[in-house]
Amino acid sequence: MRFAVALMVSALAWAATGSARPPADRTERLLQELADAPGPPGFEEPVRAIMVRELKPLADSVSYDGLGSVIAAHGSAGPKIMLDAHMDELGGVVRRVTPAGFLSMQMLGGWLDQALPDQRWIIIGAKGPVEAVTGLRDVHVVPADERTKVIPRDDIFLDVGAKDAAGVAALGLSPGDPVVPLSPFSALEGGRYVGKAWDDRVGCAVVIEALRRLRASGHPNRLFVAATVQEEPGLRGARTSAFLIQPDIGLVIEGGVTGDSPRRNPEETQAVLGGGPGLFLYDLSAIPNRKLVTLVEATAKAKGIPVQRDLVAGYGDDSGPIQATGGGVPTINLVVPTRYTHGHNGIIDRADYDRMVDLVVALIGRLDARTVADIRNFAPPG
Repeated sequence: MRFAVALMVSALAWAATGSARPPADRTERLLQELADAPGPPGFEEPVRAIMVRELKPLADSVSYDGLGSVIAAHGSAGPKIMLDAHMDELGGVVRRVTPAGFLSMQMLGGWLDQALPDQRWIIIGAKGPVEAVTGLRDVHVVPADERTKVIPRDDIFLDVGAKDAAGVAALGLSPGDPVVPLSPFSALEGGRYVGKAWDDRVGCAVVIEALRRLRASGHPNRLFVAATVQEEPGLRGARTSAFLIQPDIGLVIEGGVTGDSPRRNPEETQAVLGGGPGLFLYDLSAIPNRKLVTLVEATAKAKGIPVQRDLVAGYGDDSGPIQATGGGVPTINLVVPTRYTHGHNGIIDRADYDRMVDLVVALIGRLDARTVADIRNFAPPG
């Protein structure tokens, strides 16, 4: 019940402060709903409800792993293709309540400390969602030598306006309650969208639309769309889902990292908004299968889809645990470029999303038994 209430609050928050116009089409409506839904690691219920609602009519069956990941299957013959996107977002949980009525927070996922102060949050408590603010010391009292320093996360507290611990309890809040950013979706100029949780709600939207099209067009394989949990704190749901699926090929759809903001080091990442889907050639969690890389690039070229090659050293994704399933699975990580990931407000480009869906549909259509056998063949020639 608390998560259903939270979804309602997110919608009301968008109506009050988000986009100035209603969603332009079904895709924009879905992106908005997914971005606004609260779902930190271990508390993915609202996102799972959306994914099941969208996937169930398109799938032959829907099942769940023991952590709560959703597995939608379609097709009865051919190689097993796992199409993955994770449902969870960066967030936190209440750690403790102080006698003065402030709450400390355990962060979930890879937050930067500088992204935490002076932000609005939603705490999902026993009586429903409660708005909170991470406070900031007033510039009039901060010594000059501290004004440019980052505030450590352990010095940051949630303020819900309570006068004491009893006031916090009266709001239905207690340690262990999940916390998510309060950052409603908004449509920007030029076909771009701002919102929280594009990592990886944009991937969730891609896999839904890809299954919708593949169900209509047909495909030469057994497709398993996995909406996984707890990616941010350790790639957990992909591991348990892949154990159940035992895929022959793993395709991971993620939110990428752009390098088109001012003062970025060009060695960090080269992707730009509007430049097309990204293809990761390296990250901390996995090195992609080279034959699969070649197939992605050939498919994109045949469809006239621009692809941005990238290597990001400080990045991990679900392809790592999928790759290590059973005797090993050829995997690849495809990303929708995103500005300002792992913060309250990210930006994506609608054209990148649309092209990613086109690429995924075309790629899965080419993964027949012969192609998959070739990708999985490591015997030297001759």
